[in-house]
Amino acid sequence: MDNKLKELQNKIGYEFQDDKLLKKAMVHSSYANEKRLPKYECNERLEFLGDAVLELVSSEFLFSEHKTMPEGQLTKTRASMVCEPALAFCAREIALGDYLLLGKGEDATGGRKRESVTSDAMEALIGAIYLDGGFASAKEFIDRFILKDLENKKLFFDSKTILQEIVQSNFKDSVVYETVGETGPDHNKVFEVVVCIGNAKYGKGSGRTKKAAEQEAAYQTILKLRKKNVE
Repeated sequence: MDNKLKELQNKIGYEFQDDKLLKKAMVHSSYANEKRLPKYECNERLEFLGDAVLELVSSEFLFSEHKTMPEGQLTKTRASMVCEPALAFCAREIALGDYLLLGKGEDATGGRKRESVTSDAMEALIGAIYLDGGFASAKEFIDRFILKDLENKKLFFDSKTILQEIVQSNFKDSVVYETVGETGPDHNKVFEVVVCIGNAKYGKGSGRTKKAAEQEAAYQTILKLRKKNVE
């Protein structure tokens, strides 16, 4: 196994018995197409399996943690926990995009940071761990990298709404998101956004879309305001 995949194993704290499973989990369809590999050699089948394992583990977690929550609310909460942006956020924390095998075109257009790509790879990794080490190993990975620190993750996903509420309660001025920079070609842009409240500038964020940059900027602003005990 190459050094990059050994590095990933060290990072996630799980050593594969079958190295080929981990490698397959990192093969994006664009790479398989470019190398003229059969369709089943990309990570989509593992993603299908990992999605089912993740749904079961997250369902059990919510069922145990929220003993009186009705079925509708459980379903809604689970959907937000395992949605594409949530999984991409978790993938970013372990820099999963760095380990993917992508086609040259996908790589050149920012595929390593694309939420749809990294969230799918996260599910494929879960599927690979499940096949290699069984349900307990997959559950341990999900508990550690997806279900941990949910409060902070919720703060990130709802950051714009939460910031709006904080500002309405504590400030006379409203929140303004100011785009301060754009870099890269049209197909691979990075936006820089800063949060302004009145004349003061707070958190700054960057992202592939203005929405993602605003979300990051709002999150950083909330963290700054919390340090100042403004809530």
